[in-house]
Amino acid sequence: MKTKIAAQVERFKKGFPWLEIVSPATPERGICVLSEEEAERSAAYEPAFPVRGRCKFVPASGAASRMFKDIFSGYEALKNGADVDPQSALARLAASIDHFAFWSEDLFGLAAVDSPQFRRLVAEKVLTDAGLGYGSKPKGVIRFHRYPDGECRTAFAEHLVEGQAYMRDEDGSVHLTVTISPEHRPLFEAVLSEVREACEAKYGVRYDIRFTCQDPGTNTVAVDLDNKPFLKEDGTVLMRPAGHGALIHNLDEVQEELISIKNIDNVSNERFLPLTSRWKRALMGKCLELRDRIYMYLNELDMVTLSGIRGYEPFPYVPAYSAPREDVCATPECQALCREIEDFMARELCLDMPVAKDCRSRVEAIRAKLNRPIRVCGMVRNEGQPGGGPFLIKEEDGSTSLQILESVQINPDDLAALAALQAATHFNPVDIICCVYDYKGAKFHLPDFVDEETGFISHKSWQGRELKALELPGLWNGSMSRWNTLFVEVPAETFSPVKVVLDLLKAPHQPA
Repeated sequence: MKTKIAAQVERFKKGFPWLEIVSPATPERGICVLSEEEAERSAAYEPAFPVRGRCKFVPASGAASRMFKDIFSGYEALKNGADVDPQSALARLAASIDHFAFWSEDLFGLAAVDSPQFRRLVAEKVLTDAGLGYGSKPKGVIRFHRYPDGECRTAFAEHLVEGQAYMRDEDGSVHLTVTISPEHRPLFEAVLSEVREACEAKYGVRYDIRFTCQDPGTNTVAVDLDNKPFLKEDGTVLMRPAGHGALIHNLDEVQEELISIKNIDNVSNERFLPLTSRWKRALMGKCLELRDRIYMYLNELDMVTLSGIRGYEPFPYVPAYSAPREDVCATPECQALCREIEDFMARELCLDMPVAKDCRSRVEAIRAKLNRPIRVCGMVRNEGQPGGGPFLIKEEDGSTSLQILESVQINPDDLAALAALQAATHFNPVDIICCVYDYKGAKFHLPDFVDEETGFISHKSWQGRELKALELPGLWNGSMSRWNTLFVEVPAETFSPVKVVLDLLKAPHQPA
């Protein structure tokens, strides 16, 4: 532990290198924009190779405290004898309380009352154990949607409904891996027990739900503003969860090949499910199509370097890979295949390869770049949302790649980088399809593809004291840095996150 802390403190001192941005990913280069017909074809794609199971991966570890931050502020003001502004979050929550799925006449009364007393009542019933206790519960167990028949669904329950629409296996099973905090497990299990039987009967599926917790061993040390370990009152060093990048280990535990990643709060009313499902299937089709093409090229590359003859054979694959000879790599057949693969990588993945020193190095470099996990990421048009975006960057080896970057990863003193940020056209909604098996049928070890140099340092506080926190490379940032990546534009209507409680008043979360 001491060695780990010392290494992390050193990281605070030296920081992380800035990434070299070539350009934002746009529809001109880097983002695939599908026509209606192309989306339909992708959704209907029949994979050339078997798919070893499907799983929906839902990061749901966080509490809802940030969702109710402004409500807490208003509540504190009321407790101190002050009223809140009529346009404040608490006043708006109270005025429209009967439009929320968690409203009930027993808790809040039949109608809203425009008074400080009613606003305080609403805050108490929503936030504290005198009512719903949402101020300390995870987002996943908060009631998001109410239906005409009176059914109310939590965010977690909506993910069960979504999963059956586009992630069921041929045997009718639907696998979900949900990342939670250990203290929240009973709450999630209670929701599951309430809805599981009805969902399985209604949709004709069988759910396989796995709850997984972030490993405390991935926590990172906090430091003070002088880069010294941050000491708590008892003299022990403060260790903090290191952000969603730690979840790469949880993702690696998933044994299914095709994985859909979507955050817990990004779910809509079921009337939007046909649109959501259609585009999820389109992303899955693009991912499997990309996988099949890469499998074909890797198999053919093995064959030509082993035999000197171009040709593609599906299953069974070529026996275990052996390093190619220089004389075979230099043959016209091998070099023609290399050119074809490099054109494919540049065109489809924006992956431009540097000039190799010899033919054998060229083959090995191509193979190393191709034989990696695959992700297809949905991107929505940027309408000012905070968060990461798609960029084309230059790697240390001279190649280029598509990456999702957060604003804190962009050098504020680099005018070209800032110009690229301003020119970005799309936003990352965390709508990702992954393939995590290699062309030989073995599962990739996902931590092997993390770029440890892409973490970042953030400023936080603990009991009123300022500190600096070390964030591991984000799950869809540096943790997937060395994956083969394709960005695909998806409709904005497929993205409906609930960052603050008032977001539940938006159309995707209200009845028609």
